[in-house]
Amino acid sequence: MNKNLFKNPFFLTFLTSFISLLVVLAIIVSLVWKYRAEVFSYFAKEYIQEQKNKLASSTSIPNVEDKTDQIFLDKIISNIPEPVLDQQAQVVNAVKKTKEAVVSIIITKEVPKYETYVDPNAQTNPFGDLFPGFSFNVPQYRQNGTEKKEIGGGSGFFVTSDGLIVTNKHVVAQTDVEYTVYTNNGKKHTATVVARDPVLDIALIKINGFGFTPLSLGNSDILEVGHTVIAIGNALAEFKNTVSVGVISGLSRSITAGDNTGKTELLDHVIQTDAAINPGNSGGPLLNLKGEVVGVNVAVAQGSQNIGFALPINSVKSAIESVKKTGKIIRPYLGVRYISIDVNMKEKNNLTVDYGVLVKGGATIDELAVIPGSPANKAGIVENDIILSINGIKLDEDNNLSSIIRQKKIGDIIILRILHAGIEKNVSITLEAAKDN
Repeated sequence: MNKNLFKNPFFLTFLTSFISLLVVLAIIVSLVWKYRAEVFSYFAKEYIQEQKNKLASSTSIPNVEDKTDQIFLDKIISNIPEPVLDQQAQVVNAVKKTKEAVVSIIITKEVPKYETYVDPNAQTNPFGDLFPGFSFNVPQYRQNGTEKKEIGGGSGFFVTSDGLIVTNKHVVAQTDVEYTVYTNNGKKHTATVVARDPVLDIALIKINGFGFTPLSLGNSDILEVGHTVIAIGNALAEFKNTVSVGVISGLSRSITAGDNTGKTELLDHVIQTDAAINPGNSGGPLLNLKGEVVGVNVAVAQGSQNIGFALPINSVKSAIESVKKTGKIIRPYLGVRYISIDVNMKEKNNLTVDYGVLVKGGATIDELAVIPGSPANKAGIVENDIILSINGIKLDEDNNLSSIIRQKKIGDIIILRILHAGIEKNVSITLEAAKDN
């Protein structure tokens, strides 16, 4: 190379600039490589959000009237992959985001307080004439006032910033007790029961105050078996804000749940999960990885491992909105007790159909098949009638009577296809407000 070239000022300036550029590029590449995970996550998040927006706008359905179309659209959007994060990080983020909104509910009651005493005038000789003169005072018991005692507990979560809390109805079913809410910061608040759902195992309670963190409600209609879920609650009414993680292991289950008082209740279309749900978790939220509530924990299968159940949040939303607007839960009801019919029931009872529901009373004499004064009673439905369909929707394992009624409004007119004494007929019924029990 010509040595005179290095003496050329223009060449020296160019060479210096080129070397400086290489150094800067090397530094930038080093930094990008060092923080490659953060850079990738940022651009991936931006790209995915852009794709979601494009998909939502391109598949938007103006004035959607068919709920099925909207559910399908939600599923498409929800299945677009999120930035690659390991599950542990997602769970930790969801718990951090929601833990302030989950509360523990403690039940206390005034119970008799007993003491032992000895009556010097009440001596006894348990050996009789065998050992005459052998006698002693037997300690006796008597009530000495009352004392407050914890007799149970459950969980709940805020749905408004001014202290409205969702929990299970069976958690706050008693009327002669006191309910205390413990928030995540350890503070305790006296709670009052606002409303108990006459249809679902749901209740809403209230504490005084402002600035509480409500949870976001998700869409339980788009859940699929295998989705990861998180349960948070007051496990065993002792371990506050216990977190367990699992997957959805079943959908649209029907179970008969009982409480410690011996009462039982049929719960249909519930979510089954293997996330540990223990006594005391009742009323707590079942969350997705975004920290949204997709269910309300309601029951655990006794004698089993890793089988718990939650009420879908979409069936609870109307109760929450009803309380916000009216201060109570108002739901439509039909007013019948029933047993679902399937192939096995058809064969065992010589029925003519293998679908629908048989109007049938409960195990005790006060559990009538048709509630007096109910819409069903006014329409002439009687015990042993079989309801085949509602508004043309066949009642089978995919279409449950109570879940269909829950989606209706008070004053709606429905057409039931009835099998009465072997003859099919249509019955028109106007739904009324269920009475709070």
